[in-house]
Amino acid sequence: MSDPRPDAPGSQPQRADPFDLASYRFDLPAAQIAQHPAEPRESARLLVIDKATGALAHHTVRDLPALLPPGAVLVVNNTRVVPARLVGHKASGGRVELLLTSPLGGTHDTLLGHEALVRSNKPVREGQVLTLVGGGQARVREAPGGGRAVVDLAGAESLAALLERAGRVPLPPYIRGGSEDDAGVDRDRYQCTYAEHDGAVAAPTAGLHLSAPVLAELDARGVERLAVTLHVGPGTFLPVRDADLRGHRVLGERYEVSAATCAALDRARAEGRPIIAVGTTTTRVLETLAGDAGEGPLRPGRGVTELTILPGHRFAIVSGLMSNFHLPESSLLVLVSAFLGRARALDAYQTAVSEGYRFYSYGDATLMIDRPA
Repeated sequence: MSDPRPDAPGSQPQRADPFDLASYRFDLPAAQIAQHPAEPRESARLLVIDKATGALAHHTVRDLPALLPPGAVLVVNNTRVVPARLVGHKASGGRVELLLTSPLGGTHDTLLGHEALVRSNKPVREGQVLTLVGGGQARVREAPGGGRAVVDLAGAESLAALLERAGRVPLPPYIRGGSEDDAGVDRDRYQCTYAEHDGAVAAPTAGLHLSAPVLAELDARGVERLAVTLHVGPGTFLPVRDADLRGHRVLGERYEVSAATCAALDRARAEGRPIIAVGTTTTRVLETLAGDAGEGPLRPGRGVTELTILPGHRFAIVSGLMSNFHLPESSLLVLVSAFLGRARALDAYQTAVSEGYRFYSYGDATLMIDRPA
């Protein structure tokens, strides 16, 4: 029998407070944090979890079309990752990294007044001018501290042109320290094949596994595929700092959903067909739509979701979830646990660790669905 203490090494507590951040810990060998994506995309492993029983089955993503139930609806997030990471140097030669976090893409193409997360040996100062690798400059307009700044960019006719020339893939820090692959692989692989609308500073990683052959087979099997757009923001990098999850709020993220998608979702719900969200970002959009609509039809349009999904959330649209393996004590793991049940989710994660699954953005995936009896 496993030690029930939340902080017991290697244990998965069965009776911990579901709002206690510490009860979402698990041990993960560093060697299982994926540093490179699976090739081809669909060769990534897929741990299938039966929502009703917790039974586990081991597959690969290429099996996904055969695993989805008849009449299923698959909803993806078609945001496109912007090369929002800039590397520059101070006049002294000191290296500075900026991750732009202001709204990017679409009509947000200004060079001025961008909020940024800053990595530097010494804090940047107001008025400091950084010379960007690849061309261009960044002038620090505000430096409130805490690893944040507001910068004005220059050296190109538009933000899009500057980022195309000087921007780098905004990989999370646990992938090669955030450094882009010299061969340029990340430019393609840290992007979903169906990405369409510029605006994200991190990829909706569950979708990274969906290759053109898998999408074609899904279509051939009659799985209805819909898209929403949620521009993944800096909240994906930020740790949960409240020991009691009820005090944590996920940062707002911009989304857009078409009238056609809302109508198709309403039809699927009326017909009782399963709706599988690809990723936690898609889940946030769908559950936000449901909360705003109440008992009425889903409403299309643009908005900002600040929905934080915690234990006890009643999922109104999402009946299945495909997701990567997330960090311990993260808001994403809490969302998955709210969907599946905390003990069941952590048991599945423990199995994934023992079976050698690869974790985080470039890692393997899970599929949480009701399996036929």
